[in-house]
Amino acid sequence: MKTTLDLPDDLVQELKLRSVHERSTMKEVATAALRRGLQAKDPEPTAPPPLPPGLEINEHGFPVFRCRPDAPAVRMTAAEVIALEQQSLEEEDLKRAGLAP
Repeated sequence: MKTTLDLPDDLVQELKLRSVHERSTMKEVATAALRRGLQAKDPEPTAPPPLPPGLEINEHGFPVFRCRPDAPAVRMTAAEVIALEQQSLEEEDLKRAGLAP
């Protein structure tokens, strides 16, 4: 079966060199390498690292940040939160442009 793979240049170079060294085709070298890799025992899955405090993953897999009940954002309106975000983004842009102190 034919397939197309987008491989890094250095890996293709190594594949070419090995096929010349082994007096084999690139197809044979790649096939042998893939077979060895697929037969290798997969490492035991590890548990993901714990999430930082206040961060949860919802039922759809999206991150949700929970703030403390006394956090300033709890008392802010949506418009105030958006304005604060815009201000922060503008400050970051000015810093990147070298225009902020």
